[in-house]
Amino acid sequence: MVYENPDGVRIGLEVHVQLNKLNTKLFCGCSTNYHNSEPNTHVCPVCLGLPGSLPVINERAVEFAIKIGLALNCSIVEQTQFHRKNYYYPDLPKGFQTTQYDYPIAGQGKIVIEGEDGERVIRITRAHMEEDPGRLQHMGSIDRSKGTLINYNRSGMTLIEIVSEPDMRSPKEARRYLDKLRSILDYLDVFDGDLEGAMRVDANVSVFNGERVEVKNISSFKGAERALLYEIMRQKNHIRRGGTITLETRHFDEARGVTLSMRTKEEEHDYRYFPEPDLVPLRVAGRVPEVLKTLPELPDAKKERFMKEYGIADMHARALTTEIKVANFYEEVAAKVDPRAAAVWVADILKGELNYRDLAIDAFTVDDIVDIMELVTGNRITEQSGVEIIRTVLDHGGKPRDIVNEKGLLKVEDDIVAKAVEEAIAENPEAVADYLAGKEKSLNFIVGKVMQKTKGRADAREAREKVLAKLKE
Repeated sequence: MVYENPDGVRIGLEVHVQLNKLNTKLFCGCSTNYHNSEPNTHVCPVCLGLPGSLPVINERAVEFAIKIGLALNCSIVEQTQFHRKNYYYPDLPKGFQTTQYDYPIAGQGKIVIEGEDGERVIRITRAHMEEDPGRLQHMGSIDRSKGTLINYNRSGMTLIEIVSEPDMRSPKEARRYLDKLRSILDYLDVFDGDLEGAMRVDANVSVFNGERVEVKNISSFKGAERALLYEIMRQKNHIRRGGTITLETRHFDEARGVTLSMRTKEEEHDYRYFPEPDLVPLRVAGRVPEVLKTLPELPDAKKERFMKEYGIADMHARALTTEIKVANFYEEVAAKVDPRAAAVWVADILKGELNYRDLAIDAFTVDDIVDIMELVTGNRITEQSGVEIIRTVLDHGGKPRDIVNEKGLLKVEDDIVAKAVEEAIAENPEAVADYLAGKEKSLNFIVGKVMQKTKGRADAREAREKVLAKLKE
């Protein structure tokens, strides 16, 4: 099925990734470990922009940027240069931001996502390095704040801004693009995405192929999807009422789920870019071969390998490789039990229970899931009991075999199941008659009675087979 995109929606994203796994900031020696510190305690003359201070480039930050560019299938520029982007804002102490303009370190890339109608290629325009500004902390909502405080601890942190083409056609595709981008960055081990400010999104969106509007500083993927849904509806309603969409910048108020006009959109000439005189141009293409050697197996490649090496379905391989921790967890399990069965238990059952509780894969152990699978394949417990054990471990703790003993989950003997089948059939003649008259749902009712009598310790499939066999006698 081809997605028609009836509203002519076009979405491009600018994602600011904070490389918080570096030890120091982009141009000075201040520690990046500021998240639990008092305001304005991780600062120095350089990141405060004090007169006479001079920046010195963080070499490892350049390596991280090249690594990200390569992982996004970008070409790496021969020589890059930093520029001053001039504008006044309270969180920018120098009055300009040091960024890359004419020569971004990487560009012309792409990533593949699951679109509205199958796989879709999202083009990456550029990925460039820049410094993070400080953080404004409003006393109330941005439009009703009684005052604003400034924390410069974040000022000078290394950012990679990844800019896409407007190739996304719905908020759902935008969310999948962000998820895929986060997955790649996690595999590269260049940032901790759980820290505040690790990934921030600016979204450019238009409808009916008209003028675009930029929604700034969205702090979560869920927030990005909500902001886009609202902004698309706002633009459509405005046009239907006879209005026109103008180029502007808007802020997304997460609490109210609305976008608010901030200012008319600046053009490039408004920033008066010029080369940073305190930093020399950087020749970076020569670093590519050594950085290539450090690239890990990325999500798409790992998915293909899982399908080929373990013989698992595309659906399971995709679910298992989205997060690097889940992929590593699965490979440890697959080394000890049947890989295809492991894919079902990890991707479908365990991940489902974890997602329901908003827990990460770290909340369970490889040994415990292997133990549960061995109990099931050894015909000592049912699959239903296996699921119950997982839920018990997650909710209350404990070890699988102890839980089996405490809850009496060992499977009942065949003769006990056979007796339960006979009793269920004898006690429910109306259901038997309905089934023999062609009402299939009545069979499920009888099987349910068998499961009740065995207190859930019979295997449901085996119970069904025994009921069918008895009814045919």
